[in-house]
Amino acid sequence: MNDAGNPGLRRLGRVLALALLAAGTAYVIAHRSAFDPLELAHTLAAAPAAPLLFLALHVAASLLFLPRTVLAIAAGLVFGMGWGLVWATTGSVLGAVVGFLVARYLNAGLVEPETLPRIGPILERAEAGGWRAVTALRLIPVLPHSLANYALGLTRLSLGSYALGSLLGQFPMTFASVNLGVAGSRAWTGASNWLAPTLLGFAVLLVSLLLPRLARQRS
Repeated sequence: MNDAGNPGLRRLGRVLALALLAAGTAYVIAHRSAFDPLELAHTLAAAPAAPLLFLALHVAASLLFLPRTVLAIAAGLVFGMGWGLVWATTGSVLGAVVGFLVARYLNAGLVEPETLPRIGPILERAEAGGWRAVTALRLIPVLPHSLANYALGLTRLSLGSYALGSLLGQFPMTFASVNLGVAGSRAWTGASNWLAPTLLGFAVLLVSLLLPRLARQRS
């Protein structure tokens, strides 16, 4: 049955979704020590369809406030630099899009971004700025990934602008984290070339952090 014309079913769906998100977030907080890159790497390495499991875990992490850097480091440990970057980038965008759509479904016009204290003006600027504004927000390292997904889902941003901005803004941190995972894997196996990916990752991250400031100075 289509619930589009049934307010009761829509309400029930939202309540169930909120309950599942709350329970999942509580579980992650209570067992946060179990979600470390090495444990995730062991789980992925033993899985027959590791990339699919990784993407599913990344989406779940994006919904449940688990830092995506943990998944990106695990990707570097298991898949190496090339495929690690592919799967970590895909997972980060998928997770961002799912969180965005979940927030849009749960909100459905109940909350207008401009009415929210403190974050209302930020969301309005993001809505007006499109993918460029989303990119700039994603480059802020202290802004939690899941919180940004849900907050931006309250706006009227198009899905395409949101996905593109998320891809561009999240990529530097993803690149740096995957490199750290690769460096950790090489150091663990006794390889001598572990320093290069570490320095490269930090260099890309540093440049990404400086870009918004330089753009503001030029404008």
